[in-house]
Amino acid sequence: MNLVIIGLGYSASYFAAHHASAFQRVTGTQRAPRHQRLGRVELLPFDGAAPSREPRLLGALAEADALLVSAGPDAQGDPALRLLAKEIAAAPRLKRIVYLSTIGVYGDHGGAWIDETAQTDPANGRSRLRLAAEAGWSALAQGTAREIYILRLSGIYGPSRNMLVKLREGTAKRLVKPGQVFNRIHVEDISRAIEACLTGQAPGGVYNVTDDEPAPPQDVVLFAALKSGMAPPPEQDFDAAQLTPMARTFYGENKRVSNRRMKENLRFDLAFPTYREGIAALWAHGEGRKD
Repeated sequence: MNLVIIGLGYSASYFAAHHASAFQRVTGTQRAPRHQRLGRVELLPFDGAAPSREPRLLGALAEADALLVSAGPDAQGDPALRLLAKEIAAAPRLKRIVYLSTIGVYGDHGGAWIDETAQTDPANGRSRLRLAAEAGWSALAQGTAREIYILRLSGIYGPSRNMLVKLREGTAKRLVKPGQVFNRIHVEDISRAIEACLTGQAPGGVYNVTDDEPAPPQDVVLFAALKSGMAPPPEQDFDAAQLTPMARTFYGENKRVSNRRMKENLRFDLAFPTYREGIAALWAHGEGRKD
């Protein structure tokens, strides 16, 4: 089975590094790759702002059995749909498409539990573009009888991108907003979900890829501090804190996201069901330790 990955960001790169052995050939794109290969992945350029397309990428798409789309939309929409939709629709072997989206498409639900049937009401432009991209990929897949998996990811963490690192760097904040909770997901569990979609028997559709326990953000900071022995930052009242407009918008969304459909259909075990297991494992592997 041949896999093409559009956009080797944090999650897709982790998947390629740890789970690509399930595929015979893996081709991935970056805007301007510095090397020809990244482990088993052949690197090719793809830039949504560039006028030309790499012929080798078009050839890889023509031979692809599966497609993973991780590149985010820009102001003009989804770059892969804009520049490659014709070739993807015509790919003779392509059977499955996985699109990485965000739970941000749901917007704010006042802390209530929601699942994939919940109303989508994005609160910011980035999430609105994601929702439009979901619709575009769904239309392409349905029009060509491909299986489409829309994975809505919660707050991503993992190696080099976690609260232990923020504590070590002195950038962690313990903001307190009464009633506020967030879901999270370790990048390893994102990879397991992707693999289940591409190689398993799960039906297509929308899946929330998230952990078991939506939790107040200040609790996560405190747990990481206690686990590592680092001093936690002082609590700050959210309303009085100096935040960027983007960060304040992020805190404007409050919901508890269910992963029941993911568990029932994708049929894989979460490696890190809550932030506690995830942070503990990261600390055990040396994350956040001073050199």
